Amino acid sequence: MWGRLKALIVKELLAVLRDPRARIILIGPPIIQLVVFSYAVTLEVKNVDIAVLDRDHGAWSQELLQRIAGAPSFRAIVPVATPAALRQAIDREEVLAAIQLGPSFSRDIAAGRPAELQIILDGRRSNAAQIVAGYLNRIVTGLAADAARPGAHRAAATTLVPRDWFNPNRDYVWYTVPNLIAVIALLIGLIVTALSIARERELGTFDQLMVSPLRTHEILLGKLVAPLLIGIVLITVYVLAALFVFGVPLRGSLLLLYGSAVFYLAALVGLGLFISSLAATQQQAILGAFLFMVPAILLSGFATPINNMPGWLQPATLFDPLRYFLVIVNGVFLKGLEPGEILANTLPLALIALVTLSAAAWLFRTRME
Repeated sequence: MWGRLKALIVKELLAVLRDPRARIILIGPPIIQLVVFSYAVTLEVKNVDIAVLDRDHGAWSQELLQRIAGAPSFRAIVPVATPAALRQAIDREEVLAAIQLGPSFSRDIAAGRPAELQIILDGRRSNAAQIVAGYLNRIVTGLAADAARPGAHRAAATTLVPRDWFNPNRDYVWYTVPNLIAVIALLIGLIVTALSIARERELGTFDQLMVSPLRTHEILLGKLVAPLLIGIVLITVYVLAALFVFGVPLRGSLLLLYGSAVFYLAALVGLGLFISSLAATQQQAILGAFLFMVPAILLSGFATPINNMPGWLQPATLFDPLRYFLVIVNGVFLKGLEPGEILANTLPLALIALVTLSAAAWLFRTRME
């Protein structure tokens, strides 16, 4: 049995690695995706242009504009003379937000009265606009607080000093890169596995495999082990890149990370084999893989928190293996996740792997009959 199984594993690895196009797919795109997505996939809002209609031109309005210009998230302040010009700047997407200051803004600020200030946002980019609104609100609040207290008492005023645990420099790459290890492993691992049986059918070798001395469970084990080995190698490349290229700290156990990765990849392989058993061609297999991947990424909590999703949709995330591995990989890198917490997220992965591999085995036997 072990000799037959070893031969099948070697055959599966050669089927992928001997094809120049397959080698390019396995090596080139994952590295490019890791580098590009690490800098492109970010929820930070930077280099924002702000239009300003200043009807006051007083001391406090100038102070406000200087504070906005000095904030790191803003790139330029675009002065406009009329409300029509302000509207046009937003309509043409020349700016993301605009500020309109009333003619008595400085007098009202100095007198401690509510000042007339309007923030106009581009609702077509609602998420970025709301983040910019938060930036502007903090600047305006700080300005009002400074104006409300006499200069002699400023030194005694309470100072708020925020501290970010696990990511003290607020480097978004530290958050993005560990998560991309899980996401890109999902993309590559699922596609490689989904093409396995479909490729055999297209090349005409599936019937030869069926009449070979290999039993059904041996065929499934062979097709399970090869993608697992490829996935472990890819994850190793990503981990090395995270540590030595992007400088992400590793505070947890690398051994526990790899242990959970085996169950994560097993769950993906089970899904891939299930899709591959259903597909008649490689094109159908790729489409089936993408049909699963897009909802899996959206429901994992990578882009948006699971708690923000509708209540009726949140139970669907429990069947998403990416959800659990994101917690593990992010926690191992940044938090130093405790073994108990890793185990709590690995058990669902093991259960999903058991269900998906069993379903793939059942479907494989059914299609053989």
